[in-house]
Amino acid sequence: MEWPACTDEYEKLLIRMSTPRVVIDNAVCSTATLVKVDSARRHGILLDAVQVLTDLNLSIKKAYISSDGRWFMDVFHVTDQNGNKLTDESVLKYIEQSLGSIHNGRANCSNGLTALELTGTDRVGLLSEVFAVLADLQCDVVEAKVWTHNGRIASLIYVKDCNSGSTIEDSQRINKIEVRLRNVLKGDNDIRSAKTSVSLSVMHTERRLHQMMFTDRDYQRTPILKFTSDKAVVTVQNWAERGYSVVNVQCKDRSKLLFDVVCNLTDMEYVVFHATINTTSDRAYLEFYIRHKDGTPISSEPERQRVIQCLKASVERRACEGVRLELCTEDRQGLLAEVMRTFRENGLNVTRAEISTIKNMATNVFYVTDAIGNAADPKIIESVRQKIGSSNLEVKELPLIYHQKAETEDQAFGVGGAVLWCIGSLVRRNLYNLGLIKSCS
Repeated sequence: MEWPACTDEYEKLLIRMSTPRVVIDNAVCSTATLVKVDSARRHGILLDAVQVLTDLNLSIKKAYISSDGRWFMDVFHVTDQNGNKLTDESVLKYIEQSLGSIHNGRANCSNGLTALELTGTDRVGLLSEVFAVLADLQCDVVEAKVWTHNGRIASLIYVKDCNSGSTIEDSQRINKIEVRLRNVLKGDNDIRSAKTSVSLSVMHTERRLHQMMFTDRDYQRTPILKFTSDKAVVTVQNWAERGYSVVNVQCKDRSKLLFDVVCNLTDMEYVVFHATINTTSDRAYLEFYIRHKDGTPISSEPERQRVIQCLKASVERRACEGVRLELCTEDRQGLLAEVMRTFRENGLNVTRAEISTIKNMATNVFYVTDAIGNAADPKIIESVRQKIGSSNLEVKELPLIYHQKAETEDQAFGVGGAVLWCIGSLVRRNLYNLGLIKSCS
């Protein structure tokens, strides 16, 4: 490590102590790559570590998390989306470098685009109207993510000027965009809760979407559309002897699940002191030992119920409802407005969308259902594909994120035993409660 000339020995010691130590091991486990992180504890550092892994679309099969005083220790068992260990040296190096710098935090920055934040009541055809307005206002959509949950919608859309390709900074134009979009969001019956805002700074998109929906209190609302996915089971109990609140989450496993749960715990200002995460087949089991930032456990029944509601919402927001459609075609002005209008005219509701532009190609993912949340008719899907272009719009299966190789009990016990030495007796108790080892002694 190169040190500035003015850095004294004490400063060097502090930097060494606060810099996370990262070890990546492909030898211990036959089915996953182990990523071990030791670092000084601060609020949000677990979220930063998980974010590094999930932003690479890695699947976290198991994790063991523990803190001892002011020190934090994480062990993640990760694979790619096909269930394979990580072997690409460039990826391994990127993980090591990124995790080694998380003690610096992650500041907001500008990416040369104008960010539009929208929240309001979801309805069939809403996105068609939103993108039609943006096309009319000469806004080119470069990236966007849209989530819907319990009848609410949150969207973060990054745009630039169609003609100049630059950031939109003119205050009058920004005000016009906000007013037009707010009118679309209001519709006929959402006068108060529809919100729009414009920003030139960019934070982590998915974390911001969680914050927007949390602020909108989507977790308190009654679902409008009919979804049939397995519901998450969340329990919260206090462990009085140790002063922890114990949170258990059981649900269907999926990509970025751990990020979503930890993100919401962090934004609700809870600190995770210990945790175990395990996945078997298509199920995920997560257990967290948490306290408030002030060191106290959950202290009332209303607070307990609020945590349960919020964590259920964190799992459900990104649940893959509907048919996954992937659009890959040359980008052009008004493309999204045309695609969304075709969806609307055929009675398809977009429950989630991920929109990106790479060079001159639009690469978009849509999850669609019928108007009331049921599976869309395959004939309608095929009709939509013909109208948009069957070679451009394809029906895709979800990425393979679940276990393809069953881990034997001996392997699970061996990995657990290797980890227990560094994360202490509390996590050993957690492993026993989850059935990962035969004894907690």
